[in-house]
Amino acid sequence: MRRAGADGIEISADLTDPDAAAMMASQIRNEIGPVDILVNNAGAYPRTTWSDTDERAWAAALEINLSSHYRACRAVTSSMIARGLGRIVNVSSVNARAGRPGLVAYGAAKAGLLGLTASLARELGPHGITVNTVVPGVIQVDTENTLPPHHRARPEDIARQCVPRRGQAQGVAAAIAFLTSPAASFISARSLHIDGGWMPH
Repeated sequence: MRRAGADGIEISADLTDPDAAAMMASQIRNEIGPVDILVNNAGAYPRTTWSDTDERAWAAALEINLSSHYRACRAVTSSMIARGLGRIVNVSSVNARAGRPGLVAYGAAKAGLLGLTASLARELGPHGITVNTVVPGVIQVDTENTLPPHHRARPEDIARQCVPRRGQAQGVAAAIAFLTSPAASFISARSLHIDGGWMPH
């Protein structure tokens, strides 16, 4: 933000800590002001077979991929309601609808975000707050180079897309920027796929 000429601060927080999001929001309000835009982009997807998805693995996947988003929303929506404006964008995954072996808990959590978005949009819409979800497909990111091969995008995933290539992070960022802009003030409770047509509907 500072590079773009705006005020900004950097805060590190463990969003699996139930108190962390509220403390983070409080620090932002004290140093910069109230939060108008929230982009929930926390996530982790360790590949775990169904037979190895025990209670601990299941709970961990829901904590980081769903509950952390709930906490962040809770931390900022009261001030959004008070001011009568706000934009929330949750980052889900094409795996929420397509499914993938080894990502049962992750897919369930990301599907939960779609439900959170729809219901929260209904509740917060009368207060001038929109809530939407972006649903990325196989997006190329630098950190993928550090992952084991079986965690990376598969050629068969790309082949099923209408646009048979990897997506770029800039495309996801552009979709989020649009949903948080004045041009999208009448768009809410929607899920916008950035997946090259993986899931046409």
